[in-house]
Amino acid sequence: MNTPAHPVRRALLLGALGLAAAQGALAVTTLTVASFPSFDESVKLAIPLYKKLHPDVEIKLVSLAYPDHHTAMTTALATGSNLPDVMGLEINYIGKFAESKGLEDLGQPPYNAKQMQKLFHAFAFPQGMDANGAVAAIPADVGPGTLFYRKDILDKAGVTEADLTKSWESFIAASKTVREKTGAYMLTSAADIVNIYIRATIKPGEGLYFDKAGKPQLDTPRFKKAFELAVAARKADIDGKIAPWSNEWREAFRRGSLASQMMGAWLAGHLTDWLNPEAAGQWRAAPLPNGAFASWGGSFYAIPKVGKQKKEAWEFVKFMTTNKEMQTLSFRKMGAYPAIVEAQDKAFLNEPIAYLGGQPARLLWADAAAKIPAMKPDRFDGTALEIMNAALDDVLERGKPVDEALKAANDQLKRRTRR
Repeated sequence: MNTPAHPVRRALLLGALGLAAAQGALAVTTLTVASFPSFDESVKLAIPLYKKLHPDVEIKLVSLAYPDHHTAMTTALATGSNLPDVMGLEINYIGKFAESKGLEDLGQPPYNAKQMQKLFHAFAFPQGMDANGAVAAIPADVGPGTLFYRKDILDKAGVTEADLTKSWESFIAASKTVREKTGAYMLTSAADIVNIYIRATIKPGEGLYFDKAGKPQLDTPRFKKAFELAVAARKADIDGKIAPWSNEWREAFRRGSLASQMMGAWLAGHLTDWLNPEAAGQWRAAPLPNGAFASWGGSFYAIPKVGKQKKEAWEFVKFMTTNKEMQTLSFRKMGAYPAIVEAQDKAFLNEPIAYLGGQPARLLWADAAAKIPAMKPDRFDGTALEIMNAALDDVLERGKPVDEALKAANDQLKRRTRR
């Protein structure tokens, strides 16, 4: 015999079913974010914060080593398969990916990212744009160029920070003194001085290797000066002839046989965490030589054009790039210098950095970030770098004249790019 359900029991049953349905409906979107170390750490930091704002979104982080990640993303864009919803990109690959036509133009509706441009450091936002002004990627962090040095080693040599920063020539002369009196090198390789010099001497709106019209510039006075400085550094025996990010590089820091490194401000985090924690309190940060300002590094987020969850992906990209709390958290925890100006909290900028001997170095980086010229990315930046490095090897290892090497390199770049 059928009997009607008790009203209270029926209400409880319906309520339980409704709650279960609601809970099931919350976790309906899984966003896949592809990244690389240590940029991926910012995603790990973001997940609990983002979950509070978007309880219905799960973040799946897929991380590969730096070169493997960018190779995988190149293949994914070419084939249209295995694409993430959100793609992390390093600045050296921005030009190539921006011109691939496989990324959403975030400057167009419904994104309208150009309305956010005023939030960012002046040089940062244009770096994510292609030659036609399309916004291929949004900057998440930037790399104000910095000269890191071991104060204790310089003190032993009787060399001051001012000796290093007065000019490029004085940097080499002072470094030679350090080498002679302590045995420590001041450059990882002579290529370091080339890479920082060409970044510090870009005219606003031009590219690293190409002019505003996209023409190769390897045979210009800017590159000639950079190569001449590298030759002088090699003759002074101040470069260790080792590759950055290698085991030898790490060991050179730990042994105290490398007493200086010019890179982005983010290097402070790497030195602190794993490169040279043993020398805490001995390192300092200084401006680049000759009053130069340069961008070294930087990371971006992009959305593939064939993505299936673009609306949700865009919300995540905005959170990672324009949310002050998120940007500040990455700055505090990772040393990733924020892409937006608002995240430069004055109190935090003034805080002493124990690893840098109590120096409030973030003030130095904030000043640099405000003065770095905008740099135009190009899809052939990687090709140009490869050709330039080969030319530098010809000069340093085989004694080829600078003018001859650069002319040959520029001609080769013209052929490769058909420009």
